Amino acid sequence: MADVRLLSLAPGRRLRTRVAGIFLFLPLLARLSFDQIVGRAGYPGSRMVPAASAVLSLLALKLLDKERRSHIDDFNFDDALGLFAGLNILPKKSFATDYSYRTQRRQQLALLQAWVRALGPVLFPEANTFSLDFHPIPYRGDAPGLERHYLPRRGVAGTSVLCLFALEQDSRCLCYANANLLRTEQHAEMLRFVEFWNTTTGTDPEWLYFDSKLTDYAELSRLNQRGIHFITIRRRGSAILRRLERLSAAAWSKAVIDTPQRCHQVIRYLDETVRLRGYEGSVRQIAVTGLGRAKPTLFLCNQFEETPRTVILRYAGRNRVEDGLGISVNFFHLDCLASEVRLNVDLDAALTVLANGCYRWLASRLHGYEKAAPKQLYRRFVETGGVVEIGAEQLTVRFDKRSHNPILREADLDRDCPPIAWLGNRPITFWYP
Repeated sequence: MADVRLLSLAPGRRLRTRVAGIFLFLPLLARLSFDQIVGRAGYPGSRMVPAASAVLSLLALKLLDKERRSHIDDFNFDDALGLFAGLNILPKKSFATDYSYRTQRRQQLALLQAWVRALGPVLFPEANTFSLDFHPIPYRGDAPGLERHYLPRRGVAGTSVLCLFALEQDSRCLCYANANLLRTEQHAEMLRFVEFWNTTTGTDPEWLYFDSKLTDYAELSRLNQRGIHFITIRRRGSAILRRLERLSAAAWSKAVIDTPQRCHQVIRYLDETVRLRGYEGSVRQIAVTGLGRAKPTLFLCNQFEETPRTVILRYAGRNRVEDGLGISVNFFHLDCLASEVRLNVDLDAALTVLANGCYRWLASRLHGYEKAAPKQLYRRFVETGGVVEIGAEQLTVRFDKRSHNPILREADLDRDCPPIAWLGNRPITFWYP
């Protein structure tokens, strides 16, 4: 039974675990006062399993590359993982599932706000540019309570839960998620993220990148009125394509773009001002050929001073959110859901944001691994055996011998680690043979 009251912090205890690397995240969680973040968010808890321990036990599954909450049973006899969450052992799957159904959207929102406030100064102190994208999380079963959305990986519409994610461009860190969405609320979700960021940091984002399906022109107009720059794609109508085909070659200009996928690629573009139904005023439209598509790509932007080449290169950075969602599906198992309750999915999406931030922090501290994917970090650093020793004044994690231990030693992750509130206010230190 997972019980904080049964947790023994008696000096001299030695706990062997095959995933001692999960303790590498504790210095970050301690510096961010994770227990206070969860407490302020209002998550439910009890004397047996406090709120912070309950959320940490669910977060541990994300950090350990486990697909479903039912797989928490794999760690039922690992006392060290229970210690990570401030418990004697991790709770059973029945508790984990029941707990997720007790959460509310306002708690997920408060958790994300407090997480961004704490993590922002560490990973993205000057954040102003974000990529946004919807991700439909498929439900495998008969769920009449859920809506149908287009599933890109299947190429058809299917029963799913629609979720919006926002990614900070420079740090490649997810900072927002909302899976408690209905189709009728889809177009307004972008401005909800703007309000979330304004409430969290006191300022609006400077740039937003997103595709054509994220919102409508009326919402783009509201975004423009707030002074936020955006770049998006316009859907190619037949009338627009016919007009572009009638233009002479002299109307088009040439430029060279350099991205990891397209080095020194020559493109042709047409920069003009257009008016859109529902959009107040004029907006900039840049038609581009040479991007690998048979028909021109139409970029819409409300920033008129930057060159067309710069606008195209800016939007190319939106691929980072698609990469981030791909990682969330493959490593954090975002699509491995078995619930038709959106709030249950919403908690899973929020935990994905937290786990992504933990791995981005770890990558930023390891020399040469700043852009490493979570799966690579997990395989080389987190999935390492070791022994956790409980001392009178501190906790010591002794890692087994591995070829990548010198990188961890150089990172000095445990330097000035503050006391960990849910572990008897003891700091943690790492020892490498």
